[in-house]
Amino acid sequence: MSQLKIVFAGTPEFTLPCLDALVKSSHRLLAVYTQPDRPAGRGRKLQPSAVKTWALERHLPVYQPLNFKTEEAVNDLAALKPDLLVVIAYGLILPKRVLSLPRLGCINVHASLLPRWRGASPIQHAILHGDKETGVTIMQMDAGMDTGDMLTEVKTAINPADTASSLHDRLAQLAPAPLLETLDALALGQVEPRAQDNHLATYAGKIKKEDAAINWHKTAVEIDQQIRAFNPWPVAYTQVGEEILRIHQAQIIDKACMVAPGTIMAIDKKGMLVATAEKALLVEKIQFPGAKVISVADWLNAGRTQLRVDLVLQ
Repeated sequence: MSQLKIVFAGTPEFTLPCLDALVKSSHRLLAVYTQPDRPAGRGRKLQPSAVKTWALERHLPVYQPLNFKTEEAVNDLAALKPDLLVVIAYGLILPKRVLSLPRLGCINVHASLLPRWRGASPIQHAILHGDKETGVTIMQMDAGMDTGDMLTEVKTAINPADTASSLHDRLAQLAPAPLLETLDALALGQVEPRAQDNHLATYAGKIKKEDAAINWHKTAVEIDQQIRAFNPWPVAYTQVGEEILRIHQAQIIDKACMVAPGTIMAIDKKGMLVATAEKALLVEKIQFPGAKVISVADWLNAGRTQLRVDLVLQ
């Protein structure tokens, strides 16, 4: 089997298992593209991406163009003469001239079962909308948003306790196998592209902080999906007087609610029972501004008083 010369483009930690698999494979990783360093943390110091840190530790060339609108950026990639560009959560739009530069074009590793959840946040949307399964799709890139032909996919069930964090980690570990399978098939000229059914497409827009605001007039199932989808970011929240209360973990309780949605019906060591439009929600882990994430039991033990029975959360 011929060895492919590969350039990789990606940014977050999600990509690292695939990168590890790439460097151990029979193919050759020429260089890595990632987004420019961004300010982060309290000091707002420039921080390299997870991909850049990984690449520098392995003495691989790193490129960080702002975009591919300049001749220099395009020429740098062309000079590498890659057979293939592998893209995972890069965060930059690749123009047609870049997509057509590599001999075999560009492939993308996408964290959903396309055509469902094209776009920036497929993991969160799969949980938010109550999907029973998701997965990883390897697709040939074209000029559209995750619209290219599908090459390989792998599926996994979404468990009732899955958060965006746990599902992210599982999908990251699942991704290398279909990626390597696709690379080997491309090297042998044995890929069988499948067109996406655009009628089945859904779009996973970028998550905003305000999306995490809880509406207690929704059902317990919907609110639980919201809490899990937005953990670890931006974290579902509700209003307690002038304070924002973030909710990190809860479970659905099959109990009829005879009070207004958002009403705290009970607080004990098990958690805080809150009424919704249908069934109740037992809130188990919370966070007040400037404080750590704690269980409701620990909050009770600390003698705090912001929460009480019959208080209505907004």
